[in-house]
Amino acid sequence: MFRWLLDIWEIEELRKRFLYTLGVLLIYAAGTHIPLPGINTSALEEFFTQFNKSVFMLYNIFSGGALTKMTVFALGILPYITASILMQLLTASIPYLKQLQTEEGDYGRYKIQEYTKYLTLVIATVQALFLTVWLQNQTTPDGTPLVYNGGITFTVTAVLILVAGAMFVTWLGERITKHGIGNGPSMIIFAGIVSRFPSMVAQVVETFKTGEISVIDLAIVIISVLAIIVGIVIIQEAERRIPIQYPRRNVGFGAPAMSYLPIKLNPVSVMPIIFAQAILVTPATFIQMFHIEKLAFLQDWLRFDSPVYNAIYILLIIVFTYVYASVIVNPHDIAENLRKAGAYIPGVRPGKETEEYLATVINRLLFVGAIFLAVIAIIPVLIQIKTHIPFYFGGTTALITVGVALDTLHRIEGHITMRKYYKFLSR
Repeated sequence: MFRWLLDIWEIEELRKRFLYTLGVLLIYAAGTHIPLPGINTSALEEFFTQFNKSVFMLYNIFSGGALTKMTVFALGILPYITASILMQLLTASIPYLKQLQTEEGDYGRYKIQEYTKYLTLVIATVQALFLTVWLQNQTTPDGTPLVYNGGITFTVTAVLILVAGAMFVTWLGERITKHGIGNGPSMIIFAGIVSRFPSMVAQVVETFKTGEISVIDLAIVIISVLAIIVGIVIIQEAERRIPIQYPRRNVGFGAPAMSYLPIKLNPVSVMPIIFAQAILVTPATFIQMFHIEKLAFLQDWLRFDSPVYNAIYILLIIVFTYVYASVIVNPHDIAENLRKAGAYIPGVRPGKETEEYLATVINRLLFVGAIFLAVIAIIPVLIQIKTHIPFYFGGTTALITVGVALDTLHRIEGHITMRKYYKFLSR
């Protein structure tokens, strides 16, 4: 690790990218502490404590705590992430978008990105309008309003600021991707999650000092976190390498060039967990927000420590793993691309047989990946029930944090390797 830090500082391009990324993340961190005008921040924080197990808390974690403070970056990067997911689904189902992505090259990718930004603007506007209108009608348990002076002026001003903040954060993510290190949107979410780690550690230390958490419970938490991190690293790095031959690319005495097709054990990353959580916590959130007494029983069923919640949670994760994988890992498209490139899998005929073979391999990998995601998602829930740790610790945050860290380290390693290769050639 220290060797990598020295290499980052010694290589000029890598040093500039690292400092650029750090500067952009500092700008983002500053924006998460600038509250909207007219918001009672202390009352707002007290109000959101009743939504600890709601979709707001999940959103708040990804925004680095900006949502419960209603800062200018309260919406964070999630409108763009949501738009990107929707665009992936639309691209798989709309022929025009699929043609843009697969056949139009750089122009097609540019148009897809342009449509994603328009969709981000729409999603951010809807979310901002909902939040500002809803918050104006809310008070704390003692009757303190969350907004000092509501009305049309506050609504328009707040919506404009929130939407501008979301689009600015999207732009910051693009800057990191282009001039920094790692994937920009992922780095922003990573920074939002990591920024809350010190307060989480402080909460654990404080509860340990007061005796609310025993030594055994603290040991269980530490060992479980380390085990989850190790498990995520192993599974995220695991892949099945299918051998590929290119008969048109002869090497030496006519031997076909060998390569391989890598298929990840978990190609869908954290998305099934996010989908499952969003579906489960949204009904209870709306029941609590709008005080729907007739459906109050659903809140008991959908508590995070409820057997019904956890059973549905595991089922949804497995289902969404297969559904989302069918969009991003399509055996038909892979087989077709291999056929067009003149490549084939040894012992398997090109075309339909290749597609069936790939489908079998992918389904087997997805089964293991889905079970892994379900285990990663359910273990933190069991830990919270057993130890009563005073903060939200979920499989989503663990997968995102470890996944982004691994991706960034791979990119840094690639830059270092390329630099050493250039040095070797220059000799």
